Amino acid sequence: MHVMQTLGHRSIHNTLVYTQLINVRDDEFVPKVAKTIKEAYQLIEAGYEYVTEMYDLKIFKKRR
Repeated sequence: MHVMQTLGHRSIHNTLVYTQLINVRDDEFVPKVAKTIKEAYQLIEAGYEYVTEMYDLKIFKKRR
């Protein structure tokens, strides 16, 4: 509904043309946190993907 209103659509059917709903399960990814550049480098080499940074920590994820 938020996307529909943001795009100015009168009908949800118009919005569904441009969006798709997906079911994301929490257990699909393994999260890891890197405190140093060396740890971040090791996670990237192990196949982890950078997500974001929070409190000077870098957060990564990898599919199970």
